[in-house]
Amino acid sequence: MPNTVAARVLTVPEVLRPWIAGVRTLSLSDAEHTEEPFVRLPTAVTKVVLRVAADGRRDVLAVGPRVRASYHEGKARLRCVELRLTPGMTRPLLGVAAAELAGRAVSLEALPGAMPELLAAALRRLDPGDPLPRLAGTLPGPLSDAADPARTALLRAGVDALSVRPDRTPAQVREAARELAVSERQLRKLFAEGVGVSPKHYTRIDRVRTLVTRAGDAPWSQLAAVTGYFDQAHMTSDFRALMGVPPRSYLTGRLPSLTPCQARG
Repeated sequence: MPNTVAARVLTVPEVLRPWIAGVRTLSLSDAEHTEEPFVRLPTAVTKVVLRVAADGRRDVLAVGPRVRASYHEGKARLRCVELRLTPGMTRPLLGVAAAELAGRAVSLEALPGAMPELLAAALRRLDPGDPLPRLAGTLPGPLSDAADPARTALLRAGVDALSVRPDRTPAQVREAARELAVSERQLRKLFAEGVGVSPKHYTRIDRVRTLVTRAGDAPWSQLAAVTGYFDQAHMTSDFRALMGVPPRSYLTGRLPSLTPCQARG
């Protein structure tokens, strides 16, 4: 099975957790140093990425949700720091709905409002090898007034209900809406604004990412059950739609055609 990217996951400082759900650093080497393809998995999150090229040039990008996997033949030499935004933080921090960034990578300076420019200025000064001290020291001030707490809490409860957990299968969209005392239409609007994909597509992405993580650990029929699929056939169909190949092909490295990699998160 191909590797997505070797990464170092860091513990998010407590002061950043209302806005930042995850931080990781990446170091990508030249393609000639590895025969493994570079795989970008589907993802239902928005990230802010500091990208440092081999020549020292720094870009700060907003990278939106990605609804399908893509496969690439090479890796550029660069280092990155990725900040995964918590659900509901895209508009407060980046000035646009999450759905507007789906499938896109956009320079922070191209986004509306003052906050993206402040974030870009702070992130450009990060040390890619040890970003947490400066993050914790500079970001809480600019971020402190962002977001509607009640709306954000409702969205995060919806995300939790539709996510795969070790102790339960994800809820159906109708069930999640009922538990949250909102209509399915309201839930879809919340997800478009704060996640970037519909509740149904969020569930599909989360299930497939879970399958990629657990592939080979248990029979496919068992994995289908624990991730909330009706049966293995439905699981295989969903996996193929988002990953471009059936689960067994992905596991054994029989992948779609590769395209040149531009290393955008």
